[in-house]
Amino acid sequence: MWSRETGWRGCRRLPATTCREESTFGRERGRGLIGRAVCTGRTTLGLALVVLLVGGALAGCGPGTAADGEGTGGTLVVRGSDTLVNLSAAWAEAFMEANPGVQVSVSGGGSSTGFAGLIEGSVDLATASREVNDFERQALIDRGTPPVEHVVAVDAVTMIVHPSNPVRELTMSQLADILTGQVTNWADVGGPDLAITIYSRETSSGTYAFVRERVMGNKDYAASARLLPSTYAIIEAVAQDRGGIGYVGMGYVTDAVVALKVAGDEASEPVEATVENVTSGAYPLARNLFIYSAGEPGPLAKAFIEFCTSETGRAITEEMGFVPPAGGR
Repeated sequence: MWSRETGWRGCRRLPATTCREESTFGRERGRGLIGRAVCTGRTTLGLALVVLLVGGALAGCGPGTAADGEGTGGTLVVRGSDTLVNLSAAWAEAFMEANPGVQVSVSGGGSSTGFAGLIEGSVDLATASREVNDFERQALIDRGTPPVEHVVAVDAVTMIVHPSNPVRELTMSQLADILTGQVTNWADVGGPDLAITIYSRETSSGTYAFVRERVMGNKDYAASARLLPSTYAIIEAVAQDRGGIGYVGMGYVTDAVVALKVAGDEASEPVEATVENVTSGAYPLARNLFIYSAGEPGPLAKAFIEFCTSETGRAITEEMGFVPPAGGR
């Protein structure tokens, strides 16, 4: 049961430092295992971080099988952004609770993975932490299903460092110099004489693309940047590396790392990534989070999207550390 006081019963983030723990939103109930995430070492196993099943496995069920419009059952396949995967899983569990007989599969892999699924027709909805690009848009238009964008939450990309690092704030230009490899030692930005190690998401990630565009002016990442497959992998790597720097969504920051304040330029005050600063627009790395459909969504997909921005969905968004979109219900 979801409540504003307790959130979704059983919801918790998977700590980066205890990656063998097995469940994000995981709990056993009579209808099966809900929300199982298994990690080992420093990486998440497989593309799917979370898969939610109700009433049995989805084997053999393609996307969109609830397009009959009955609204009482069917399956929905949602894939894409790792930033959105935990939030989407929480929405999905609450949605399934309210709609017995509905099966929702939620998985990550990166925004590009979600768009590829839309183009292939293997998913109903793609979650994304960036806007659809020109290639993806044209591919969907060519198949007769132009992408339809739905803003479902607002996030802040947060730069994180090891707790022992005394650097607590950076400007956008300093971040750009670090991420492109122009600055390679923390001493050059007010820190200790210590080599900088960059931890980045892989190229399929919408967050990778957002940082490259917004922070780096579309320049390339440093050749030395270490590309990791998940948000949790970045948190764990930075938590174990005194010289490390990485980036994650605001809702994923843990006590194992320190989030930096960011200044838009040298004349601006550094700003912390908080709900208030994201809402006001003061934080320079705020961004919208999206769900995309190929053409107008079918009845079940439409109902799910509307649920995400409903009063209940917005409460879940806040509980998970994100910001509901402007407007709402």
